[in-house]
Amino acid sequence: MDLFNHDYQLPTGLDQRLELVARRILFTRKYTMRLLEGLSDDQWFWKPEAYPTHVAWQVGHIAMSHYGLTLFRVRGRTTEDRALLPGKYRKLFLKGTVADAPREAYPSPAELLETLERIRQQTFAELSGFAERLDEATEPPHTSFGTKFGSLLFVSDHEMLHAGQIGMLRRLMGKEPVG
Repeated sequence: MDLFNHDYQLPTGLDQRLELVARRILFTRKYTMRLLEGLSDDQWFWKPEAYPTHVAWQVGHIAMSHYGLTLFRVRGRTTEDRALLPGKYRKLFLKGTVADAPREAYPSPAELLETLERIRQQTFAELSGFAERLDEATEPPHTSFGTKFGSLLFVSDHEMLHAGQIGMLRRLMGKEPVG
């Protein structure tokens, strides 16, 4: 699968609120992928001295957060989730971690992209089943939202925040902005 073809499909049969969630996720993911397109493996791990992150950390964090905000917070953890998000992602990409591990500790850019896509696909596969849970409170609680619908909406906001950091890294590399 060519992850850079940007030909993502919107799930069908969604109620109005879930269609909004899906459209927001797709819009943001397309933008993120445009930022990542054309970066070399070395550029994924490049970290300017005064900037405590690199592209690989940003993408790993987006993947882990997407899982946490959609699947985990809405329906809880399942045994199948281990195949979606490898255990090492928590240690490397949890909120508050920094990109200071040796490069070899991180998944490759290809693995990060595959994980990101797998989680998006699983989210869309399950999205229609979330309709009855949208107004339920999230567990664990979050300061930015109180319901499962809020958690689903926050996915795209959170990714866009990290896309901005990827965009800044690109600019620091001397690359043109992505419009």
